[in-house]
Amino acid sequence: MAGRHIPEDRRALERAIHAERMALAQDLAELSEAQWASASLCGRWNVEEVVAHLTAGASTKMWRWLLSMMAARFDADLHNDRRLAKHRGATPADTLRLFREVVTGPAGPSGHTAAWLGEIVVHGEDIRRPLGLLRTPPVAATTAVARFYASRNFTVASNTAIKGMRVEATDGPFRTGSGHLLRGPTLSLVMAMAGRATACDDLEGDGAAVLRARLR
Repeated sequence: MAGRHIPEDRRALERAIHAERMALAQDLAELSEAQWASASLCGRWNVEEVVAHLTAGASTKMWRWLLSMMAARFDADLHNDRRLAKHRGATPADTLRLFREVVTGPAGPSGHTAAWLGEIVVHGEDIRRPLGLLRTPPVAATTAVARFYASRNFTVASNTAIKGMRVEATDGPFRTGSGHLLRGPTLSLVMAMAGRATACDDLEGDGAAVLRARLR
């Protein structure tokens, strides 16, 4: 089916990134000030901070990203906090304006385009799920992210999370591994591989309990 074609080339992945950024910008435009300040699924960051983090990722070239990491002594949390602060506006409206400016900008600081697609997909859900907002990205996009996440640890320990598991998507072609069965929607598999334990509620098989315990 055409809708399940998986984008493998970089340009297709970049188009998917731009589409997900645009969709998130549209959702953000409807938020109240209280919603901008509400907790996300992304650890200690609220909604506005997650948006600023996404802007930073789309605005930082490789050499500046490396310099920032070196200045933070390769402390990823410190690096992210510094980049986030630089791209957070004085108000939520300013933060949204800055994000809109990078909607069609570069995928991210490195050539790992599928990882940066994962960045907008996962952080989009980090924002939407606590607010009760619904969006399911095209299965082609989430499948590309799932394949990348299953293949290695990069920005998240995704490969480690599913070690010893047979992972199967119920809405697309993604399949990998052997062992404990972990089965569910591709988006939920992506979120779980990214370390979001709440996504295990959407998954079935004996691997769901195993993964939930790992993510604790």
